[in-house]
This record gives sequence, C-alpha cells and structure tokens, in this order.
Amino acid sequence: MVRWATLLLLAVAAIPLAAADTKCDCDPSQPETMKARQCSLCVEAEKQPPDQIVFFLKDANPRKPNRLLVLPRAHSMGVYRMADLPSATQIELWTAAIAKARELYPKGDWGVAYNGDHVRTQCQVHVHIGRLLPGVETSNFVVVDGPAAIPTPTDTSGYWIHPIEGGKLHVHKGEQINETVLLR
Repeated sequence: MVRWATLLLLAVAAIPLAAADTKCDCDPSQPETMKARQCSLCVEAEKQPPDQIVFFLKDANPRKPNRLLVLPRAHSMGVYRMADLPSATQIELWTAAIAKARELYPKGDWGVAYNGDHVRTQCQVHVHIGRLLPGVETSNFVVVDGPAAIPTPTDTSGYWIHPIEGGKLHVHKGEQINETVLLR
C-alpha cells in the first residue's frame, strides 16, 4: 500500500513537468538571448572558469530545498543533451554527482537523476542530487560497476541512479520524469 501511495504522489507531483519540451534560443555570444528563464543554467555555466569541467549549484526552485545540481561547464546553442557531451565529460559529470551524493548521504540513501528531453525545463544539461525516496525501485534498470559504465542515453529519455550492495549502481532508464524519485 505504501508503494502505491508513493507512486501516486510521484505521478501527481510530476504533472506540471509533463508539458515541458523546452524551446531554447540561448546563444552565449548574444546576451539578450540568455535572459529567458530556461537559459538560467546556461548563464551559470558561463560564469564558471573555462577550464572547469563540472560545477555544483543549489537548485534555485524553492519547492526543492534539498536538491543540489551538478552541471557541465560546456554548453551550446539550443537544448544541450547528455548525448551531446563527450564521453569523458559524461564520466566526469556522473563521477562528481555520485561522489557528492555519497558525501551528502553517507548512509547510501541517495539518488541522482537526469530528466528526459521532453520534460526538462532548462536548456543546460544538469543532474539532480538528492535523497532517494523509499519504495521507488522498479524492474527497469541495468546494473553497472560505476560512473564510467553508465551508458549514454540513446533516445530522449533520462536516468535515475542509486547505489546497491557491492558498490554497484542501478541505472533506471526509459523514463522522462526522473527527478521525482528524489526528496524535494
């Protein structure tokens, strides 16, 4: 019963996200294009030193006070996808996200989530870090040994990832809305 109630709560919480499909005209060479709300993470990326690969940022959404984001410094015009990142940057991003999650949640009750392209409300790639909600486990996952083994998305869906016994990770894939498995 608790699992169904949790899933229902997650589904209701996700409704505002379901209509996203972000339009993005961000162009760092034209500052006026960076003023749209969906470009705010691109603006933050531009503030970082050019040689920095990834950086952390507290989620600005007041409804998500317990969330931290990790982002790549690099971005491009338009919606930037995980698959657009070089594999070395993807590994750096996942490694940083998981290391920070382990630091923040040493009991192992952490999760990291990357939303699919159709529900993201920001142009810039970003991974949510937070406490994993209890009872959200599904059977749609692959087991990997660590961040370097996390596959690159081959479609428009995202991932949510959490630890399992033996230092391995469950990578849940095939969903658009993934951050709802994390405590707000």
